[in-house]
Amino acid sequence: MSTQKQRHTKGRRDRARAELKLVSTKLVTCTKCGAKIKAHITCPKCGFYKGVEVVDTMKKVKKLAK
Repeated sequence: MSTQKQRHTKGRRDRARAELKLVSTKLVTCTKCGAKIKAHITCPKCGFYKGVEVVDTMKKVKKLAK
């Protein structure tokens, strides 16, 4: 196994590790129901996207009630 020729400086090491940090998800509120959702995604609670119903969530509720 080979050995290192020179050590990296602490600054170089830390700059490389800065790319590995975790980034929190940006959440927005749904305009219809007010739930916190990811941006540019259909709301899983009400099924609306940009004020238009995309997914019929009531069909899922009726199916579970049976």
